[in-house]
Amino acid sequence: MLAILKKEINIFFASPIGYLVIGVFLLLNGLFLWVFKGNFNILDNGLASLSSFFLLAPWILIFLVPAVTMRSFSDEKKQGTLELLVTKPISRFQIVLGKYLGALVLILLALIPTLLYVYTVSQLGNPENNLDMGSTIGSYFGLLFLIAAYTAIGVFASTLSDNQIVAFIIAVFICFFFYFGFEGLSNYKVFGDVVYMENLGMSAHYNSMSRGVIDTRDLVYFISIALAFLIVTKLRIQKQ
Repeated sequence: MLAILKKEINIFFASPIGYLVIGVFLLLNGLFLWVFKGNFNILDNGLASLSSFFLLAPWILIFLVPAVTMRSFSDEKKQGTLELLVTKPISRFQIVLGKYLGALVLILLALIPTLLYVYTVSQLGNPENNLDMGSTIGSYFGLLFLIAAYTAIGVFASTLSDNQIVAFIIAVFICFFFYFGFEGLSNYKVFGDVVYMENLGMSAHYNSMSRGVIDTRDLVYFISIALAFLIVTKLRIQKQ
């Protein structure tokens, strides 16, 4: 599994994709938070808060994570190396986990430079250092678990087609549905209890953690989503 993990990371940084992913994520966030005028602009809000970043990041990641994971298994299928991969003396789940962790590490590396926002906003506050660190830490935890779930969905989507673009589109749709779809459906009473429908989606659990409250129900939810998609991915590989 470690060999696959190292191989995935080396592939990402041996090609422009690794640097491109990190650069695009930071560029989009930087433009929306500091340059473009609008609701997301921190300077225009007049508050020492990173709520704009944590509101924007999940939507950018809906596209960014599938862009990283789309080649995980679709590329192996297209090149005909998937059969060779599964003959190695490791379990199918270890293969899936190696691919998953490789993509996850790259996306988390893109998140690390955003810690500079914490220092910057804290210093811009009046008085200084009046940033709500409890809410900020909780939001980062929520973002970490959200990324973990997105990545598992993206790896699963890459097993559905040997075309990377198709895998990307499928992953974007599934991530969007899990993040916003259930909340959107909750507006229609025909689908049942509103609170129940909202709690099925990632948005409600992510927003709960963003308030600085680390609830075990939220952690279990994200871990369950990630594990479920990893297990289904393993079954797909085993079937193929």
